[in-house]
Amino acid sequence: MSYTEEVYAKVVAQNPNEPEFHQAVKEVLDSLKVVIDRNEEEYRRLSILERLVEPERIISFRVPWVDDKGTVQVNKGYRVQFNSAIGPYKGGLRFHPSVNQSILKFLGFEQIFKNSLTGLPIGGGKGGSNFDPKGKSDREVMAFCQSFMTELSKYIGADMDVPAGDIGVGGREIGYLYGQYKRIRGQYEGVLTGKGLSYGGSLIRTQATGYGLVYMLNEMVNAKNDTISGKTIIVTGSGNVAIYAVEKAQQLGGKVVAMCDSNGYIYDPAGIKLDIVKDIKEVKRGRIREYAERVEGASYTEGQGIWNIRCDIFLPCATQNELDLEGARILVANGCKYIAEGANMPTTLEATNYVMENGVVFMPGKAANAGGVATSALEMSQNSMRLSWTAEEVDQKLNRIMKDIFHKVDDASRRYGLEGNYVAGANIAGFEKVVDAMKAQGIV
Repeated sequence: MSYTEEVYAKVVAQNPNEPEFHQAVKEVLDSLKVVIDRNEEEYRRLSILERLVEPERIISFRVPWVDDKGTVQVNKGYRVQFNSAIGPYKGGLRFHPSVNQSILKFLGFEQIFKNSLTGLPIGGGKGGSNFDPKGKSDREVMAFCQSFMTELSKYIGADMDVPAGDIGVGGREIGYLYGQYKRIRGQYEGVLTGKGLSYGGSLIRTQATGYGLVYMLNEMVNAKNDTISGKTIIVTGSGNVAIYAVEKAQQLGGKVVAMCDSNGYIYDPAGIKLDIVKDIKEVKRGRIREYAERVEGASYTEGQGIWNIRCDIFLPCATQNELDLEGARILVANGCKYIAEGANMPTTLEATNYVMENGVVFMPGKAANAGGVATSALEMSQNSMRLSWTAEEVDQKLNRIMKDIFHKVDDASRRYGLEGNYVAGANIAGFEKVVDAMKAQGIV
């Protein structure tokens, strides 16, 4: 049994009932096998992989709060501080009923390599709660956020751990969390990113993940002497990432014809009218089905199956494991040429392997959706320097970072004889920087 196989077996044995975490570790270790095999004796002696797959610490706590009926509710809160070899922990907070330790460990593990790829000095972490902000009043959300931050504030700081938003944590939640942190700690510092522009936020942060995804896509298609212009595109999801991926893709001449939410998907053969999607999702907090009621010629289909629509480019921007093997087979059969992940591991391992084996150019989320955390790190820089860059400055930096990531990934895949395998390239390029830092810092 190889070193990578031994470590994966230990992960499964020592972390039972955590399938999402197992999946993330397997994907990375399988990709790294070619690197590990060349350095197996040294890495075994230093237990590099054992240290890499074990979080530095996990904080778990209860979050009591009072709802509008005066009833005390209790949720679970977490922060997984996974690896700080190259900088303070950096990663989002997710508020969603599905949140558990396995999902947060999977996300935190992915974050290590994603953050490394940005070239910025940030380590990997993730956190959140099984609290669901949907249907809650502003007062209830504030009560929860204040209780959550009362405990979390003991473990974070501008040079220690800098959370951001994720699913269920937008500008409203970040504001309440930051206000409570400042109240408790008495410090006005860049401890959270995704803040409002009036109190230290960065321009382009809202758009960053979606824009960055399309900047990455543009490099991918250019490398194939191709262009986004004129391509038919499907974007899954309808949150920040999806909306701004659609916006940038349309600016570059792509034709986005379908989007979805957790209930179903819309198809508009004339091209998605983004102003209407923004009104439904960002203003009215409605459901995507309302689009079909407002746009002539558009249709809505309940449930999954958005991949049945023919496309040249598929951008999964919703949630983990949304694209399975069945969907991947349909995409390939319909002639899909490019897939770039806007969400965190939205494609199952089986689906990823299938599309790559069938000639689809595939870019994993740890590279393709790194624009969000990259811009969060730019926000940290602005906070530290007490500066505010223009939207154009931030956008230029973001574009350059995404181009650099593509070339790091492409170079790593070529150096190990895996040209075109961007999954392996992303994992190798991210790993190389982290392992060098871990070795330099001793056994910690």
